[in-house]
Amino acid sequence: MATQGKRFRAAAGTVDRSREFAIPAAVEMVKGAAFAKFDETVDVAVRLGVDPRHADQVVRGTVVLPHGTGKPVRVLVITQGDRVREAEAAGADFVGIEYVQKLKDGWLECDVIVATPDVMGQLGTLGRVLGPRGLMPNPKAGTVTLDVAKAVKEIKAGKIEFRVDKTGNVHAPIGKVSFTAPQLADNVQAFMETIVRAKPAAAKGTYIRSATISSAMGPGVKLDTAGYR
Repeated sequence: MATQGKRFRAAAGTVDRSREFAIPAAVEMVKGAAFAKFDETVDVAVRLGVDPRHADQVVRGTVVLPHGTGKPVRVLVITQGDRVREAEAAGADFVGIEYVQKLKDGWLECDVIVATPDVMGQLGTLGRVLGPRGLMPNPKAGTVTLDVAKAVKEIKAGKIEFRVDKTGNVHAPIGKVSFTAPQLADNVQAFMETIVRAKPAAAKGTYIRSATISSAMGPGVKLDTAGYR
């Protein structure tokens, strides 16, 4: 059975797990408890009062974090014609219809795929490859669009996609430990407000049951969610 390391136990000792904290105080605690030698990702986990087994209670959406995630994102745009130049000008890392074949051959050196509607028919056969990796373009996520320039700029600026898992939880990266506390607080606030707006009409009772933020290696800090319930 795995045991917690000495540094983790020391970090956990700085966090009162019996209390919930306002976002500014919580991010300060997360930064203070981080101990890894690398720049840890800071994550937020929200437990929702929904039943994802029912389609009308699935929570999903996107949010552009004010200060980004701190992680470089490689964007592939699959399109043709004039939109190739638009995507390149917007900062896409890879552009072109020829990437459909490259994907079929096993190439997966990208983090997000954006596609125009006219090429989605060619991507349909790649569902089993791209779907499990979260790479399949989707209109609800804004990655199937004619405005490829806008999509690329938003993704590069820090747009992330979220979706409730089968246990009713939503997880998302909201920055790095190296971010300032106000930057992390802004990102958490933007994410929580988006989750609230994504509440399904069919959801009953308490919608946001709990929320926790933590660094990749550090202990979790409970958020005060009273203002979001």
